[in-house]
Order: sequence, then C-alpha cells, then structure tokens
Amino acid sequence: MSSLQMKDRIRAEIVTPEAKRDYVQGLFGRIADRYDLTNDLMSAGLHRRWKRLAVNMAQIGDGHVVLDLAAGTGDLSLIVGAGSTEGYEPSLVVAADLTVPMMQRGRERSGAAAVRWLACDAMDLPFPEASVDRCLVGYGLRNFPDLGQCLRELRRVLKPGGRLVTLDFGRAEPQWLDRAYLRYLEASGSVAGWIMHRDIESYRYIAESLRTYPAQRAVATLMQYAGFVRCGSLDLMFGTMAINFGDVPN
Repeated sequence: MSSLQMKDRIRAEIVTPEAKRDYVQGLFGRIADRYDLTNDLMSAGLHRRWKRLAVNMAQIGDGHVVLDLAAGTGDLSLIVGAGSTEGYEPSLVVAADLTVPMMQRGRERSGAAAVRWLACDAMDLPFPEASVDRCLVGYGLRNFPDLGQCLRELRRVLKPGGRLVTLDFGRAEPQWLDRAYLRYLEASGSVAGWIMHRDIESYRYIAESLRTYPAQRAVATLMQYAGFVRCGSLDLMFGTMAINFGDVPN
C-alpha cells in the first residue's frame, strides 16, 4: 500500500464520529502491549516530563477527586496516585478509557492499586454533575469523536472551581516548521509502527489525526464555548506539543 493510499484509508476510517470511535478503540487495542515503550522511544522519554508538568499545572489538592480521561496505561493517574510524595493526598483517582487492553496493561504497573480503573466513553461520562475536582487528558483530545461534546461533558462533571488540563500534540509555528513536523511524524510513525508492532498504520494515525485537529489555540476557544474560563495554552517544543488548561467558574 502506498503512502497516499494509507492516508486515504485512515481518513476514510475516521470520517464520522462513530467510525472514528471504533477505529481508535481498535487501534489502541492492537498496540497496547508496547505502547509505553514506543512512547519512550519516539519522544526520547520527554513525554514523561511533559506529563508531570501537566499534573503540576492541574494544582491538585488534598481530598480532590481526579479524573484521568483517555488514561491509556495510566501515566497521569499513577503520577497523581503517588501525590503524597508531592505534598497532596487526593481522595480518589479514576483512570478512564474506552480501550480495555490499555487499562489492563496499566493495572500491571507499580502503583496501580492506588487508582480506580474504569471503562467508559468520553462522549457520555458515567459521573454525576459537579462530582470531579480535576480532570486530566493526556494525548486524548485528538482521538475523541466529537471534541466539543467531550469538553461539554467534562464541564458538566467538574465542580465549581474545578480545572481541566490537557496534553497533546500541537501544531508548530511558522508553517514551514509545521509542514516539516508532519512529514517527520509520518516517517517516524511508520518506522516505529513497523519495528514495535509490525503495523505501519498504527503510528501514521498521529499525523493524520493532527490534520483535522484544531490544535492548541482553537482548543482554548472550544473550551471557552464549553463554559470554561481563564483558558489558555502552553507551547512545548516550538508548539509541536502543547498543554491546554481552563477553569470552571466558582
């Protein structure tokens, strides 16, 4: 299959919200066994530093209920669950994800017993209104079938004074750098997918998902539309990665 054919195939698979949901669930189920190792290799371990920064920006306090949505194997949840070493003690940490094999890998990790693992759909969260103090999303926004609906759901479940912090791939500036970055993701994703999973398509999805992703500036605007205030973004690596944040009014 040529590069162009693969792009067309991926785009066809994610053309509707329902199709994208099924595609993403199947994709991450296939790569769950080596997902963490692949992330370490592709980012040279930097993703762990960025995730810790995102947790710090969430300003988690004693007694907080923390939701890690699209948790995968639980990197963010495990950082929060070990929060007593950072000076805070959350009352509950929930790692929620649509893909069960990813969470099964997470449950095998050190510290997993401090986390409650939950299979759920980000479009319809099984939490009461105003029941969560903090929400974290690591590399999940691009994968949600309807980003606006997910943000509205997060706004619904967060308490007054709550905070949402997300970490995801971004779009670089200026445009020439962004174009070069997307080409790099296509090439490196193909290599990583083949070496780690014998599946070229698995990590080519990153570049294709970014082509339709609104990225950090527009995500901040969408958060405002969903009812968040003090929304903004922090660029990392020239904008190729970004942290978005927003608060729920008191």
